[in-house]
Amino acid sequence: MGNNKSLSGSTFCSQFLPEEQAEVDRLFGALSSGTGGAEASSRSFSLQALKSHIGEALPPEMVGRLFDGMRRVGLTGKVRGPSESVSQEQFTVAMSHLLKGSSEEKSLVILKMITAAEGPVRAAEVQEFTEDLVGAVEHVLAHRQELRGWAGRKAEGPPASAQGLAAHLLSEIKLQGGQKFLEPQWPDSDCDRAAIEEWVFRVPLVGTFLSMVVHRGFLLRSSSLELATLLPERHVGPGREVESILDVFSVLFLSAQLRREQRHRWRLLFSSQLHGQSFSQLCGRITHQGPSLALLQDCEGHVFGGFASCSWEVKPQFQGDNKCFLFSITPRMAVYTHTGYNDHFMYLNHGQQTMPNGLGMGGQHGYFGLWVDADFGKGHSKAKPTCTTYSSPQLSAKEDFRFETMEVWVVEDPAELQPVKKSVLDADPEDRALLEASGWTRHSEGLREVPDYADAPGN
Repeated sequence: MGNNKSLSGSTFCSQFLPEEQAEVDRLFGALSSGTGGAEASSRSFSLQALKSHIGEALPPEMVGRLFDGMRRVGLTGKVRGPSESVSQEQFTVAMSHLLKGSSEEKSLVILKMITAAEGPVRAAEVQEFTEDLVGAVEHVLAHRQELRGWAGRKAEGPPASAQGLAAHLLSEIKLQGGQKFLEPQWPDSDCDRAAIEEWVFRVPLVGTFLSMVVHRGFLLRSSSLELATLLPERHVGPGREVESILDVFSVLFLSAQLRREQRHRWRLLFSSQLHGQSFSQLCGRITHQGPSLALLQDCEGHVFGGFASCSWEVKPQFQGDNKCFLFSITPRMAVYTHTGYNDHFMYLNHGQQTMPNGLGMGGQHGYFGLWVDADFGKGHSKAKPTCTTYSSPQLSAKEDFRFETMEVWVVEDPAELQPVKKSVLDADPEDRALLEASGWTRHSEGLREVPDYADAPGN
């Protein structure tokens, strides 16, 4: 519950806990004591003061948007004209709306961050705001050194994955005219307050990104924002550093599709860069490891994959459940969930003469939504018009594709997984020593792998 607080003649119900409100008050005190210009009084702060306080933690365009959103906030019972400073009342209201507010309250501030004009905004302006927001998330995490092992942007300008994540968020906006994102008439379409409010309600990631920008930009201590559930920690094992297909934008996108307990730590099970172009290696490393994400990059640059909600098993039957899904990262970010048409969620087979050998998800034998052939480096994504299991389109650039890069990441906390006992001798080291002392040769010793998480950092 919040604190009832008198705001210069109006009553505003702050949603902050007492210790949170105290921190917000201290933050305003720091901002107003360094106003940086004569246009701000001791009970307000200027844009220059906000820039000086935040420094390089946020991009200049996002600092400007935050300032505009705060100074344009209307206060009940008060008439304010154009202002070049932010009062304590406005600061408290804006922070409360952004960090603790409902979708209606967040949408009010978002509209003020987009434009000073009353009434609908152009969809193109919402697109520009969303791209700034996505870029600011990566910027502040990189500045605070909180990327948790993932790669951020490598050059000036927004990377394709940042634009892809923004486009994914924007695809959920419902405009009055029914126009969809990327349609020719979309940029000039009107987007009113009701559309923004519904968008924020239907896409919680928008509000989450705003909270992340404010929390990490201002370095708030009393934070309910848990970074570990937004951006999982990346683990590849000691001495095994590799450049991943995934970057911070695609990880944020995929993490948002998973359950909370699957967002803490992702561990690399298989990488064609590390473990070679080998289907046998793939099978040996991904089976009995828990829920995982499989990703491929085809030779034309399309990035796509699937989420296996259960452990992979090598067997000639379909497996998995309706929590599995297919997805694409490039050229567009999208998720494709089960249709209920069939239960062909997952398939993994190797060394059979009568059944197809490979890894598949969705569709049917010879016509998978995603297929990696046992002849490693080849695959297909067949969908005319869509995959029967997941309603996904063709994910690859070509129906029958070739690839050089594949990765599989386990998404459950390794502490919750139990190693699979591949031999009874693993359970009793004394029996193993006795066997070896008797002169028996363990022919399988060099063929099996100790589970990676046994020697991963933190284990």
